[in-house]
Amino acid sequence: MRLHRIFIPILVVLLIGGSFKVTLANNIKIGFVDIQRAVNECQAGKEAKKVIAKELEKYNRQFLEKQKELQAMRESLEKQAPMLNPDVRANKEKELQTKIREFQRWQEDVQNEVNQKTKEMERTISLGLQKVIQKLGEEEGYSLILDKNEMIVLFASKAIDLTDRVIKLHDMQKK
Repeated sequence: MRLHRIFIPILVVLLIGGSFKVTLANNIKIGFVDIQRAVNECQAGKEAKKVIAKELEKYNRQFLEKQKELQAMRESLEKQAPMLNPDVRANKEKELQTKIREFQRWQEDVQNEVNQKTKEMERTISLGLQKVIQKLGEEEGYSLILDKNEMIVLFASKAIDLTDRVIKLHDMQKK
């Protein structure tokens, strides 16, 4: 468990729980941001989704081509099998199995590559959003801004949701 998952709830309880003067508690300003939603809905996130979708289309075309090739090999082998010498048939079956394993490895590699690119794009966008959140927090005097997705926010009023503002500020910053 990360330290901030323990520290932040304790800090919130101490601040709100009254261990500080009531006047200080009245000046506390708290907000939260749904980082995942911000990543998905900001302009950079939408553009990243388009890039990934284009890559997936390319890989899907390659997938279909390779699948057709394997199906043709399988059908050819099935037609020729009764007429083939047992050794030749065994070699062709082995060759088909090798092609199938290569195809499966290729699929796994493609999936890993797409996942890695997606994570990297999300990480880059998230870092940009964090800078916007930092600036917003400093400029508007927030004591605390939480990430809604970190499972430490058990309830939050929509009134303190800064997600839409962060998305707008991030998009304006990129223009």
